[in-house]
Amino acid sequence: MLKSLFIKNYALIEEVSADLSGGLIILTGETGAGKSILIDALGLVIGQRASADAVRTGADKAIVEAVFHTAGNKRLTTLLKENDVEHTDELIIRREVSAKGQSRCFLNDSPITITLQKQVGELLVDLHGQHEHQSLLRTETHIVMLDDFGGLEGMVTEYQTALKRLRDMSGQIADLQQREQQLRERRDFLTFQLQEIDAVAPQDGEDADIDQQLAILENAEKLYESTARLYELLYEGDRSVHDLLVIARNQLHDLAAIDKQFSEAAGECSTAEVLISELAKFIQGYNARIEFAPERLEELRQRLGRLILLRKKYGGSLEAALAHREAIAEEVRLAENYEEVITRLTEECEEARRACAVLAQRISSKRHETARKVDSAVVEELKKLGIHHGRFSSRITQTPLNAEKHNGTAEYVLQGNTRVALNSRGYDSVEFHISTNLGEEEKPLARVASGGEVSRIMLALKTILAKSDRLPVLIFDEIDVGVSGRIAQAVGMSLKALTGFHQVIVITHLPQIAGLADAHFLVEKKEDSGRTTSVLRRLTLEEQVHEVAKLMSGAEVTRAGLAGARELMGLKG
Repeated sequence: MLKSLFIKNYALIEEVSADLSGGLIILTGETGAGKSILIDALGLVIGQRASADAVRTGADKAIVEAVFHTAGNKRLTTLLKENDVEHTDELIIRREVSAKGQSRCFLNDSPITITLQKQVGELLVDLHGQHEHQSLLRTETHIVMLDDFGGLEGMVTEYQTALKRLRDMSGQIADLQQREQQLRERRDFLTFQLQEIDAVAPQDGEDADIDQQLAILENAEKLYESTARLYELLYEGDRSVHDLLVIARNQLHDLAAIDKQFSEAAGECSTAEVLISELAKFIQGYNARIEFAPERLEELRQRLGRLILLRKKYGGSLEAALAHREAIAEEVRLAENYEEVITRLTEECEEARRACAVLAQRISSKRHETARKVDSAVVEELKKLGIHHGRFSSRITQTPLNAEKHNGTAEYVLQGNTRVALNSRGYDSVEFHISTNLGEEEKPLARVASGGEVSRIMLALKTILAKSDRLPVLIFDEIDVGVSGRIAQAVGMSLKALTGFHQVIVITHLPQIAGLADAHFLVEKKEDSGRTTSVLRRLTLEEQVHEVAKLMSGAEVTRAGLAGARELMGLKG
């Protein structure tokens, strides 16, 4: 829901701030007062093109800011998550356009691209009438709307999982086929490399272990002499550390017998004696194990030399060489079993294709059933809106692939002997067609002339698709062109019914529509100090009655007119 709108220095608007909470929001005002300027300004925050001409004369920049309540909009949540944009249930979108034509976009005060702003806008607002932002006129949205109405999203998701598997399998096959000749040509070379590495049979971390062993063997004499001296110093020699500690310990015990203050020192000296004994024992054991093995030393040097050659040749480290070995082993296995692998992947691909075919056929059957319901319902709704001879059809088609179109693509299923192209939602394409006059053939909805008739068509479709359409805000401009009386009342009631599922904003000149407002805004032009400004004012209930009466009877509002307005609005007294 659009909670509020703030506009500053845009066209004739100096500054407008409006609380737009409510279901059916009506905008009225004299021709040229600036009603459509408000809608154009809102178009900026949903990604429409910006122009420096829109900046109010004398201002540095125009600012438009809209606050939306977006709780439950899962598609929006997914989009923002994919673009690493944090958001809460309240979303603030701001667009700034400088007098030089530069444009900046912000979402919750963080800068975003115009592309992302447009994607966000397409999930929040639908404009109908003289504006370009009309989702129902974009053919690619028709299949989504039809599926939403039929509750097919779960089936479509299941199909998309199968399609992803088909794409994965066919991608692997295509990759192998492209690599076939290269694999065959490289087989002997890779086999040689594999044999060369396996002849050495390196173990992970072996070179570091050999380095450590070599350091010990190459310094065996030094280690032997040093440990022998250490053992003599600590334990074996005259006046060794151990003997001196024994003397010190005995003296401390004698002192402790006289003065207990020496007891702790005597204990610590005894501990030191034990530690020196253990240290001397370790050094003596180490000295005894030292071996002088020139043959082992030479063997390790040769082994390390072979490992160093592998490191230099295959990546600079033993880990890299081992990783290279695994990679080329896989390539060799693939080259040796190429036909077998291709056969297995082809079987898996065809299995995925059959799954796609079953799911796509099931979706198509349900989609045709849904289309029949939508088509008849839209025709009935068009009659209520004054288009008595309207015809509407959801054209569901498939795209056959001949040899030229096929061109190696794997995204198809077989219908009999015909290959039919798959897309992200099955094998159907959907386009809405309509005829609004007796004797005229149906034409694609996207080619229907703009104006009030288009808006009524949109209103009919929105009424039918209301429960499934996930765009929270609908805006209708010029929806009342060419209608009056009973039809105007029917249009108003349809708009009112839509508020059960959407927030609806309508620019109108018809009292039958304005009288149903949950919130009524008046757009007026004012002149001050030689400047013209458009202002927006939310009307009180009595002001609403007066405005509806003015729409009924003209500028001069009479008591009878006020009474008629109250009756039209369902007010007593």
